[in-house]
Amino acid sequence: MKGKPVLGTPTLVFLVVANMIGAGVFTTSGFAIGDLGTPLRVLAAWLVGGGLAVCGALSYGALARLHPISGGEYLYLSRVIHPMAGFVAGWISLLAGFTGAIAVAAIAFEVYAWPSSMSAFLPENTLATAAIILAALLHGLQVRHGVWVQNLIVVLKLVLIAGFASIAAYQFAIGSVDAQLVSAAQAGAGAFSITAFAVTLMWVSFSYSGFNAAIYVASEVPQASRKVPRAMVLATVIVMLIYLILNAIFVLAPSVESIANKSDVAAIAARVLGGAWLAAVVRVIVAVALFSSVSAMIMAGPRVYAKMADDGLLPEILCYRHGAPGIAIAMQALLAVTVVWIASLRELLSYLGMTLSISAAATICSLFVLINRNPEQKVDLPGYPWAPITYVSFTLLFAVLAAMRTPLEMLAAILTILSGIIVYYYFARRR
Repeated sequence: MKGKPVLGTPTLVFLVVANMIGAGVFTTSGFAIGDLGTPLRVLAAWLVGGGLAVCGALSYGALARLHPISGGEYLYLSRVIHPMAGFVAGWISLLAGFTGAIAVAAIAFEVYAWPSSMSAFLPENTLATAAIILAALLHGLQVRHGVWVQNLIVVLKLVLIAGFASIAAYQFAIGSVDAQLVSAAQAGAGAFSITAFAVTLMWVSFSYSGFNAAIYVASEVPQASRKVPRAMVLATVIVMLIYLILNAIFVLAPSVESIANKSDVAAIAARVLGGAWLAAVVRVIVAVALFSSVSAMIMAGPRVYAKMADDGLLPEILCYRHGAPGIAIAMQALLAVTVVWIASLRELLSYLGMTLSISAAATICSLFVLINRNPEQKVDLPGYPWAPITYVSFTLLFAVLAAMRTPLEMLAAILTILSGIIVYYYFARRR
């Protein structure tokens, strides 16, 4: 790859934070409380999901210590298990991990940036499309400039989120907080459903799925075997705390009935806490957060396709050119824009959470294979073997439980995997 590394630890942390804090945290809790019935169950799902994400970050960090090279799931599975397994993981990244996730973030960006009351002035999906194109231009022209703007956006996002949390804390402090917590704990209480909790965890898993984003740019990081693992774990812990704070505000401030099965829980909670002005401020905060998420995924995703092209499993035109995989970035933007125009927000959430969780669990399994081949390497791997065992076991368990309640999402995930196998054999025969 041409050009010297320009990505340091702060940029890696910002990259992971930007990939994680996106559409999921601002849209899923309304659906979750509709299924689970009480705010405290929803918060429990975010806590469990965060714990699994930390285990996942430790596991991916171990892989990065052993192989600090860009390529993500594709690289690890193809090198350790089989080229077909790696290609299918890259295919999942192409269709779900990045294309679908970028589309979700862009659609949610438009929802918050352009209220439905103003829809008559601008055709639907126009702003979502513009956000994707802008991010593609930003990262396709010059790596260093894209990184600088990306870091600035993430800092702004964190400042705005901190401001909103401070306002909410003040409103809780001057109100009847104890009464609200008791009411929230009891509201809508009913029989606990493990399958409903598993479905919620699939949505939550999608929100945490960016914990591994730093591995996609590892080749561009000096001392990557040390910096990449540290950045992933640190960023994941930061995001878990942010998620718990934000969702406590989202589900405890308004009534259960007002947010159940609603996607704009952040705006609803803000209106309860501060009226129309705070709701408007929150729309700006969420819009900035979602655009930074689009930007981060446009930055990370095409590097996977460029690596696959380098190995002859995708067209050569997608390889790196002048420091940035420009053609791969353009293809990523085109695919994401297409999904924006053919799918809706809720249709994508469960499918993405389930598909990406299965792909991540398979990738972490390759760590056990590596250590089995070279047992002496496990000495320098923090969290091994309990972090990967915990992540893989509980992720697969909750995926099976979720499939019992929503089998169509599992069917879509299986079809994605099968289509990847077919495409792999097509390119393998051409080679």
